[in-house]
Amino acid sequence: MEIDPLESAGVEAGEESHPSEKSRNGHLTTWVALTVALLATFLGVCKVKDDNIVQAMEVAEADRLDHWSFYQARNMREEIAKSTAIQLKLAAASAPATQQAAYQEAIVSYEKLAADQNQKKEELKKQADDDKKTYDSLNYRDDQFDLCDALLALAISLLAVTALTRKPWLFWLAMLPTALGVLMGVAGLFGLPIHPDGLIRLLS
Repeated sequence: MEIDPLESAGVEAGEESHPSEKSRNGHLTTWVALTVALLATFLGVCKVKDDNIVQAMEVAEADRLDHWSFYQARNMREEIAKSTAIQLKLAAASAPATQQAAYQEAIVSYEKLAADQNQKKEELKKQADDDKKTYDSLNYRDDQFDLCDALLALAISLLAVTALTRKPWLFWLAMLPTALGVLMGVAGLFGLPIHPDGLIRLLS
């Protein structure tokens, strides 16, 4: 039986091509695994920070509601004091001279009480407004972490498909949401003013 040298050369060339392809696939798999591991670690750090921000948001919202409740109570006390002072003034107009001093003392007392409640009411309003600003500031960063989660989840999905299909172009495609997700995560961690309102409104 004769051996065809061309066929033998073709087999040898084919055998040489396999190790090189396996090496490329091995490198791609390594890069995918490293990228997924790094993204998972980064997501874990962002998750801890985001959870703390959410807790702070809940505290700020609870404080705002408490301050508005106290504001309403102060407002009611102020209105009652004002109303009582007006009634006393009307009653004093027809009261005998011997009772005028007592009426005036009561009127001054209720007017002072109304002024005091008004001042405390305004302080509570300012505190409630400050709580709202705190909540909005924290929510701004929470939005950044939400967008980070969405983008990195997309990136990890693309990397999983890359590992299955061994397509290098999918790996580079996954780098786009990876870069954007890491950017939003860093912005959330360090309070950077990066907030794509349109995209966040779309996801909210």
